Formats: sequence, C-alpha cells, structure tokens
Amino acid sequence: MTSFGPQLIGETEKALNALLRLLLNDAELTEPEWVTLRLAGQAPPGVALAEHVRGRAHFPDARALVDELEGRGLVSEDRLSPAGGALVAEVQRRIAAVTAPIWRSLDPSDVVVTERVLRTVAASAREVVTTVVSRASPGEPRPSAGLPG
Repeated sequence: MTSFGPQLIGETEKALNALLRLLLNDAELTEPEWVTLRLAGQAPPGVALAEHVRGRAHFPDARALVDELEGRGLVSEDRLSPAGGALVAEVQRRIAAVTAPIWRSLDPSDVVVTERVLRTVAASAREVVTTVVSRASPGEPRPSAGLPG
C-alpha cells in the first residue's frame, strides 16, 4: 500500500484524471480548456481571465486558451458565456454521475479531514511553485505544470 505523500496523491490524481479525460473528450475539451472554463466561472470581477488562469493554473499559454474558448463561443469578455456556462454545468453533472460510486463509500468524517489536508497540500504546493518560479534565473526553464486552484 502506498503511504500518504506525493506518490499516493499522484496515483489518485491520475486515476481521476483518466475519468475526466473520457468525459472531456465527449465534450470536445482538453483538460487545460476545462480548467480555463472552470476558472472563468470563478474569476473575480475586473481581473483579466488570461491573467487569472496564468496565476491559478500556471499555464504559460493562458492567453491562447482564452482566445480559443472565445472563438468557440464558450467565453466572452473574460467570463463564461451562456454556452460556456451550460457546457460547464453539463460536464459537471456527468462528472458527478460517473464518480458518485467513488464518493458514496467514504465516511463523512474522513472526508472532512481529507478536504482539510488536501487544501493545505494544494496551497503549499502553489506557494512552492511561486517561489521556484520567482527564483528561476532568466533563461532557466520555468515550471509549467498546471496547478488548478
């Protein structure tokens, strides 16, 4: 059995990501496009969507992602369009239906603790990414892994 740490979190993420990719494929979305749509629905007023996506997901091609989604009519004026909102709602409904058996077997008190731990891990990981990116010398490769928030 894998101990708690990066490997177990990674294995969990990979298994859930496989399900997500299947559902996104049906919706003709890539994972970065999905993350961008989700962030478009959460972006604070007055913040450019590409800037919000770059800051939260660390996608170096955030502007291109937003432009692509605008071209498809899913984003408008840095926010979800009605079509984008409908697509997000439908994909979320399908995700909930497909993953329901996974969550049903979990003890509610375990879920509360797990949520707290994973939020702490995610926040700490974002801080480390920000620190590593700010320390990188010009010309040095910068981390580009998506860490959606």
